[in-house]
This record gives sequence, C-alpha cells and structure tokens, in this order.
Amino acid sequence: MESVLREEGGYVANPADPGGETNFGISKRAYPDEDIKNLTVERAKELYRRDYWTPMGLDASTFGDALVLMDCAVNQGVSRAKAFRAEVSAPFVVNFQARRALHYASLPTFQTFGKGWMRRLIRVAVEAGK
Repeated sequence: MESVLREEGGYVANPADPGGETNFGISKRAYPDEDIKNLTVERAKELYRRDYWTPMGLDASTFGDALVLMDCAVNQGVSRAKAFRAEVSAPFVVNFQARRALHYASLPTFQTFGKGWMRRLIRVAVEAGK
C-alpha cells in the first residue's frame, strides 16, 4: 500500500486525466460518491484493500509479484491486471511490467502521461526486485 500511495501522490484535478479529480490514486470517476478532495489516507487504504488487493488475491503472493500486480490494478484496473497476469511468464516482474508498458503506449493519453507512466513502471520494478 505504501508504495502505491507514494506513486499515486496526493490531490490532483488535471482536466486531461480521464479519471477526473484524484487523491491517493482514488478517482472521482471510479468513486463518484467519495469526497475526493478530502479523502484520508486511511479511507484510501480501505478502498485499496477492498477493491484491489482482495479481488486480486494478493495475500498469498510474493512481495515483488504483489507490488506490480497491485500497482497495475490501481493504475490500470483489476480486470486488466488479471488479464496481464494470465498472459506473462517468468521472469514475472520484468515481463509483467513490459506488458503494462505496451498497453500504456497504445493509449491516446500516452503523449500527455506516458513519460510519468514509464518512470513509474521502472521505479516499481526496481522496488519489486529488492
């Protein structure tokens, strides 16, 4: 959770972001009933555990696998994270992050957000390898 929170950062209201208003990675688009601007870290962690960690079944995963899977679920969606997990083989972290990069590169918002996404993939992969 701490790694994802660090990557997601705090409150942002970037008009180019399709998720809309976002805080700690929790977007108004995904959570229309949440007060995004005043969201607490504790509430974000509750949502992460309930809606991302548990549906991904990460309690039994190694640290590195859980980290990249959770980061993907939060940033690219649980269903996409599950699909990517099913597509890749060992070495898992490297191939999983490469698969994520290919998806990012296909998005129309890559020109705006791609550099940050690629940096994030590298930082998360390095942390997952520790």
